[in-house]
Amino acid sequence: MALVNAFNASPHLAEIEKDYERVARQRTTYTFLLLLVCTISIFGGFYVAEEANSGSFWGGLSSFWDYPYDIFAGAYERGWGLFSLAAKYFPYLVETINIAIVSTLIGFFFSSILSFFASRNLMTNSLVVMVVRRFLDVTRAFPELVIALLLVLIFGPSPLAAIMAVTFHTIGALGKLFSESNENADMKAVEGLRSVGANWVEQMRFGILPQVLPNFFSYALLRLEINVRASAILGFVGAGGLGAELKMVVDWNYGADIFVIILMLVCAITAIDYFSSWVRHKLVGATGTL
Repeated sequence: MALVNAFNASPHLAEIEKDYERVARQRTTYTFLLLLVCTISIFGGFYVAEEANSGSFWGGLSSFWDYPYDIFAGAYERGWGLFSLAAKYFPYLVETINIAIVSTLIGFFFSSILSFFASRNLMTNSLVVMVVRRFLDVTRAFPELVIALLLVLIFGPSPLAAIMAVTFHTIGALGKLFSESNENADMKAVEGLRSVGANWVEQMRFGILPQVLPNFFSYALLRLEINVRASAILGFVGAGGLGAELKMVVDWNYGADIFVIILMLVCAITAIDYFSSWVRHKLVGATGTL
C-alpha cells in the first residue's frame, strides 16, 4: 500500500497530468479556432454572394418554406388524382431501377475479375497490381454526373449514357472493396491447392472465391442502393429515367407531379434498402436486428 501511495505521489505522475492538461487545452484551442475559421468562411461566402448579385441568403431564408408549401398545396388540390400521376410516372421509375440493376450487374462482373489482379497477396507481379489499382482509382475519381454529361453529349439523351456512367464508377468502387476482401482471405486453401499442382485460376476459383463471395454479394447489394439514387440524379443531365421527368416538372413548377415523383423515389429506395439489408444479413450472418 505504501508502495502504491509512493508511486501516486511520484513526480512522473504529476508530469503526466500536466502534459495531459496541456494537450487538452491545445485541442480545445484548435477546435475553437477551426470553428471560428469555418464561421468566418460561411458568412464571408454569404457576403461575397450578395455582392455578386447571386442572391441574398437572409432574404431567401424568410421564404424558405414557400416552395415546399406550394408543392404540398398542389398535391392536396390534386386529391385522388395523385394515383393517376403515380401510374403515369411508374414506367420511368422502373426504367431508373433497371438502369441501376444493369449497371450493378456489369460492374460486379468486371470488378470481381479485376479485384484478383489488384490484390497484393494473390498477384505476385507488382506491376500488374499497380496498373490495375491505378485503373480502379481513375474509375472512382470521376463522379457519375460528370461522366453521364459527357456521354450525353456524345450519344445523345438516352438511358445508355446513364448505364455507362454508373457502370464505370461502380467498377472502381466495387473493385476497391473486393480487393480488400481478397487480401483478408485465408491463404491456407490457396497453398494447399498450389501444393497439388493447381494453376492460378483454379487457386482463385476454389481457394479464394468461396471465402469472399458472400462479401462480394453484400457489397454489390449496397452498391445497388447507391446506383438507384445515382440513376435518378443522372436524369437531370438527360440520361433518362425518373430524374429526367423530375427535372421537367421542376422547371414547369408542377407541384403535384413533383410531390409524386419524390414520394415514389423515396419509397423505392427505402424498399430496396430493406430488401438488400435482408439479403446481406442472410449472406454474411445477422449482427443485429433490422
